[in-house]
Amino acid sequence: MALSAHAGHAADNALNDLNDIRTVVVIYAENRSFDNIYGTFPGAEGIAAASETSKRQLDRDRSVLKELPPIWGGLTAKGVTPPVTQAETEHLPNQPFAVDAPDGFNKSLGIITQDAWHRFYQNQMQIDGGKNDMFVAWADSGALVMSYWNGSQMRMWKVAQRYTLMDHFFMGMFGGSFVNHIWLACACVSRYPDADKSAAKPSIAAVEADGVTLKVADNSPASAIDGIPKFVSDGNLTPDFYAVNTMQPPYQPSAVKPVPGGDPLYADPDQPTTLPPQTQTTIGDLLSAKGVTWAWYGGAWQSVLDHGNSAPFPGFQYHHQPFNYFANFAPGTASRKEHLRDGGLNGSAFLKAIDEGELPQVAFYKPQGSLNEHPGYADIASGDEHIAELVSHLERSPQWDHMLVVVTYDENGGMWDHVAPPKGDRWGPGTRIPAIIVSPYAKRGYVDSTPNDTTSILRFLTRRFDLPTLPGIKARAEALAANGSPQLGDLTSALNFIRK
Repeated sequence: MALSAHAGHAADNALNDLNDIRTVVVIYAENRSFDNIYGTFPGAEGIAAASETSKRQLDRDRSVLKELPPIWGGLTAKGVTPPVTQAETEHLPNQPFAVDAPDGFNKSLGIITQDAWHRFYQNQMQIDGGKNDMFVAWADSGALVMSYWNGSQMRMWKVAQRYTLMDHFFMGMFGGSFVNHIWLACACVSRYPDADKSAAKPSIAAVEADGVTLKVADNSPASAIDGIPKFVSDGNLTPDFYAVNTMQPPYQPSAVKPVPGGDPLYADPDQPTTLPPQTQTTIGDLLSAKGVTWAWYGGAWQSVLDHGNSAPFPGFQYHHQPFNYFANFAPGTASRKEHLRDGGLNGSAFLKAIDEGELPQVAFYKPQGSLNEHPGYADIASGDEHIAELVSHLERSPQWDHMLVVVTYDENGGMWDHVAPPKGDRWGPGTRIPAIIVSPYAKRGYVDSTPNDTTSILRFLTRRFDLPTLPGIKARAEALAANGSPQLGDLTSALNFIRK
């Protein structure tokens, strides 16, 4: 969208062309829909703009729920003191509710809530063709999916006020973290060849003929009020063997241990959750072929390799390291050594590279689990503080004058959002998520409503560095056109260009 009434003063700098941007940084946080933390952001299309039919959730028989079901197990994650019990969450009205409302639960951004399903088929069932009215029906957490926060106390909220907040940015794929990290790496979906002849066979999902809906088990509760839905087979693989829910990397670090007495750098390939090495072309491969320097910085990567992943700190998530699934980055390869880097505990190694002006031309950063804002094991406040501190360092970096920073989330974490995703291909786009563009060239005090998704990051890199187009980017564009949906942007709508 063009600069509007809610835009602030003009940017300090403007681009002659994209070559003015010499360093691109992507910070990838976890599991928040746009409405969940930016739904009250001034000037953005937030909860106040949601239709009553979107806010009002349907039951599994498509009747209107008279009230929300309880949050099964309670609002707070296990071990949080004092807990908010399941009984305390009963009889909530059928509408979104603020977790931090003084006249409600009155919990701070520092509380860790329960997690919620964020899976491939359930996400599509919840979106319900764009109506977004079945999030509660197909959740394992009851009312939790309708929760949101007043994010105005977040440091990143204030960053968004200074730069550009994108309020029509969608997750690249339906589902969870695993698939959306893979999508960021390649605009593609992992595959498990001959899965029906492997240990992973029990993890093949049972899906209705529409290819979108899981088959409901005979003993599934008929109503969301009565309990969590049950399915015939809610597996990690589609019937044609695409990996759409969490699988583990074939290389260490992985949640799957090595074969006893085998190569300690590999995960046991015969375990049902080990994904075979992938061979698709990644954005990293294209950058390397063009001579563009790049790296994936995994928070706590080296610590976990050296010492293991002791809980709750650092809470390292193996399936958040997408290039560790690809054969081109197998142990012992030069590409692995060059491109898969340690972000350090609490991001210390990444911060050092920022401060010393030693970031490659393209840098991806994944915070460790305790700092990524993922419900169930992390709070919002800690991750927000960490990411805002990263931004502060980036603004002081020797590379800042020619930098573009994208701060976004991998997916919605199962949380409701009212905006219908553009109708694309089999894989997405999914639910709307936050994205903030931080740069000397970013429009200031601006809300950008151009349709974008995770693929848009790859589109930007493709345009800026004159790369070949990944097949998934082309396929998505064709699917959007075929469905009458608007084409996705490449982030440049958030930037100032000198008018010629």
